[in-house]
Amino acid sequence: MTHAIVSLVLFLAVLLALAWPLGQYMARVYTAERLPIERTFYRLAGVDHERNMDWKQYAWAVLLFNLVGVLAVYAMQRLQGLLPLNPLHLPAVSPEVSFNTAVSFASNTNWQAYGGESTMSHLTQMFALTVQNFVSCATGMAVMVAFVRGFTRTTTTGIGNFWVDLTRGTLHVLLPLSLLVALLLVSQGVVQTFAGSAEVTTLEGAKQLIALGPVASQIAIKQLGTNGGGFFNVNSAHPLENPTPLSNFIEVLSILLVPAALVFTFGALVKDKRQGWAVLAAMLVIFVPLTLGVIAAEQAGNPLLADLVGGNMEGKEARFGVVDSAIWAAVTTAASNGSVNAMHDSFTPLGGAIPMWLMQLGEVVFGGAGSGLYGMLAYAIVAVFIAGLMVGRTPEYLGKKIEAFEMKMASLIILLPCSAVLIGTAIATQVGADAVANPGAHGFSEILYAFTSGANNNGSAFAGLTVNSPFYAVAIGIAMWIGRYWLIVPALAIAGSLANKKLVPTTAGTLPTHTPLFVALLAGTVLLVGALTFVPALALGPIVEHLSMR
Repeated sequence: MTHAIVSLVLFLAVLLALAWPLGQYMARVYTAERLPIERTFYRLAGVDHERNMDWKQYAWAVLLFNLVGVLAVYAMQRLQGLLPLNPLHLPAVSPEVSFNTAVSFASNTNWQAYGGESTMSHLTQMFALTVQNFVSCATGMAVMVAFVRGFTRTTTTGIGNFWVDLTRGTLHVLLPLSLLVALLLVSQGVVQTFAGSAEVTTLEGAKQLIALGPVASQIAIKQLGTNGGGFFNVNSAHPLENPTPLSNFIEVLSILLVPAALVFTFGALVKDKRQGWAVLAAMLVIFVPLTLGVIAAEQAGNPLLADLVGGNMEGKEARFGVVDSAIWAAVTTAASNGSVNAMHDSFTPLGGAIPMWLMQLGEVVFGGAGSGLYGMLAYAIVAVFIAGLMVGRTPEYLGKKIEAFEMKMASLIILLPCSAVLIGTAIATQVGADAVANPGAHGFSEILYAFTSGANNNGSAFAGLTVNSPFYAVAIGIAMWIGRYWLIVPALAIAGSLANKKLVPTTAGTLPTHTPLFVALLAGTVLLVGALTFVPALALGPIVEHLSMR
């Protein structure tokens, strides 16, 4: 456990050291009067960059832009066999998997119901999937900035311009970071080529084709953008996608870099850095113990194999081991990323339950780039409302009164993904049970994990479940749609309502939202909602499996 603690402390120290300056930089990007180059793109796109949108106009811009992205990705997959940059001559993708993949990548989920190197051409990987990795992440960041403007603006209907926010996030944040990370990954042996495959001779003398392609460029943004969709079927466990311990550290660091930095951006935008630190503290209060829990469960291994040295190595790469695999599992499910360097299906029951529950908390413990923060701020609204009920006064957060409308919208943000998970799982146990490779409690865990991952826009898979069937492809696609866009609209509605209000003066009765008390209240609210909603379902899967294993 000493090795685990040192690894986790080192990871968090490097993360925070990089996230703070990046967060300050992003605050300047989103508040600058004008930035180089961007006006050229506005002219080319015919965008009125000086227009100040109200929340409904902003929401329509988000939805229409993402709808076009879904249609474009779907069309490229269906026409793949006729398009260039297809050295392996891969055929068109089936309609249901094309739909699932289009929604998946547009919604920043990157759930994959296919094997990447055997299904998608280079053109599809680059111009469909990688482009959506950039713009889906930039969309989440834009909505987050608009959400925060609700607190910083007064008596106005305008919350910014989506096209400006989207362009700035892509051009001045994600592109430079992705270029840097891609070069670092190439230095570690991650491939970047237009070649289709390479023929090698195995140790037994047989010939084998190794799939190649433009991998490093996609992996960089898949991690930085909390996307997670891998070029290869086994994702970041593949030696050409994640070859060394150093590449593993770079990738797992990239997963949390932007979500962690946005917390500092939040503090800078509201002109009170303590608010950002308070939200970060609440995230860490949840993240650190749960990460240590995954590590402990995997190091303990199967109690029936207590004499086995090294813990549970099933489904893990020897070059990463138990600790780095467990840390990755916690990071990727906390961050709405979905990439994996080990198979979660092979984790111990409790080792797999914790990553599942991290997603079920709503992907707000860091969460997706932008979406995690506005999800956590929705919990903050609920937390101050609960505190207000306790003392019998109207709740306030960052100088704005929290009233019935904000509570209704925040409740939708919290409850809609929960409903999609539980309803989808219930239907699948009746309709899609034949796709489960493992009977009993573990099979139920596989179904629960799949809908948890889809509805919370994570994208990681438990494995053991055949999800490229029409039922699962469509059902999880709908869950992903709900988990992304049915939350964006209420978030923007809150922003519009708050921006139209006046600032409320701070009084002796105002609850400070930067103190350890509020950190505990916020973290407690997240954990309480997650426990009340999902512990009964977890009891039917990983918990009963753990008890039966003993």
